[in-house]
Amino acid sequence: MSNLTLLVLANPATEHLKVLDQLPSETRMIVSNDREKLRAIAPEADVIFNADLRDLRLLADIFPYAKRVRWVHTLSAGIDSVLSPELIASPVMMTNGRGVFRRALGEWVIAAMLFFSYDLRRLLRQQQEQRWEKFGTNELQGRTLGIVGYGEIGRTAAELARAFGMRIVAIRRKPERSAADPLLDAIYPPERLNEMLGECDFVAAAAPLTPETRKMIGAPQFAAMKRSAVIINVGRGPVIDEAAMIAALESGKIRGAGLDVFETEPLPAGHPLYKLDNVLLSPHCADHTPGAFERAVELFVDNFKRFVKGEPLENVVDKHAGY
Repeated sequence: MSNLTLLVLANPATEHLKVLDQLPSETRMIVSNDREKLRAIAPEADVIFNADLRDLRLLADIFPYAKRVRWVHTLSAGIDSVLSPELIASPVMMTNGRGVFRRALGEWVIAAMLFFSYDLRRLLRQQQEQRWEKFGTNELQGRTLGIVGYGEIGRTAAELARAFGMRIVAIRRKPERSAADPLLDAIYPPERLNEMLGECDFVAAAAPLTPETRKMIGAPQFAAMKRSAVIINVGRGPVIDEAAMIAALESGKIRGAGLDVFETEPLPAGHPLYKLDNVLLSPHCADHTPGAFERAVELFVDNFKRFVKGEPLENVVDKHAGY
């Protein structure tokens, strides 16, 4: 397979796209985020690389014009924001960036747990006030972390939490796939979510966004949690019912929340989450670590070389399942 036309949806000045220089020299590559230009060239594309994570409609707008495209890759792990009915219904294969950002997000789960265990907000406040006041703290050892969505991110969080001597339980749509996982003390199907939540000191949401997972953690789930529990979301914002979470935080039904993702992004000025002192808030940048986006492009380059050779691709997604 040679002389392929690759359409890269991105600003041509994007720094991490320099990794694309590693593609086979005979590849015809067009990089643009100009809709008019992309629509004109899309009928010639064999492959589309969706590398623009800011314009979520760009792929959906261009795809109907790409009549001969055989493969679409998206830089991100989450595909819910870029899937369109046309793409889902088509026979075009799709892959994603699954696994590239797992280490940073797994570490962020640990950071959030330490933030609440050692009450780092209080430490900073006392330091700023020049106030010497001792208080009790908690170790992570012996405490239970529950993971909702035991994929790449969830398993990385489990691996790191094990080093702290934590007990690990998880929810997975097909729990039999993790039945022998040495990191887990227990694995539950989705219908036992509330039962699992009642055991947990910390809950890390790392599930993809699908019709089944949208708002799967809502008022009944917060009611099932310990009052001392902390919810952490490093997956997709709408997996948690934000209004129910805010009510639980304000009423003290749960202790706190560590959030990197939200129902609406950017989080609007004046949003209640900005004002709660039992919330650790990150503007969806927990995985913006040095080299992360370059590694995501390298994954695409490796897959492109597989595609040219007719070899099976890595990270093929189920478009109908949404991950």
